[in-house]
Amino acid sequence: MNINILLVVASLLLGNMAFADKNMQGTNQPTSQILLEATQSWDGTPYKAYPEGQPELSILKISIPANSTLKWHQHPVPNAAYVLSGELTVEAKEGGKSIRIKAGETLAEMVDIIHRGKTGNTPVELVVFYAGAAGTPLSR
Repeated sequence: MNINILLVVASLLLGNMAFADKNMQGTNQPTSQILLEATQSWDGTPYKAYPEGQPELSILKISIPANSTLKWHQHPVPNAAYVLSGELTVEAKEGGKSIRIKAGETLAEMVDIIHRGKTGNTPVELVVFYAGAAGTPLSR
């Protein structure tokens, strides 16, 4: 009889320990959050096919001083930016469209459309991911 009680108590304890362990694991699980999925740039222009050739991925960390205006430029390949700090206004040369992004936000960049970025009173740091082809410039 004592053995039966001991077995019941042991099984209850082991079951509770397994339940507690399972709950603890649940709180330390990896998570993921989609920051951006886009088939078009921020101004609504659809992305075209990727360039021909060997795929090449590039990730740049870009720092832009406060109160700066970048030169007009365009990108021949799709790219996306994530703002680490500061605020950036991106404006298209033609049509006058613009968008302001700040720390923690993403931007699906324009492809083959001339644009530039402007900072405000604080510097901007962003990470930009380019999906292109080997030998293709990231900007021109």
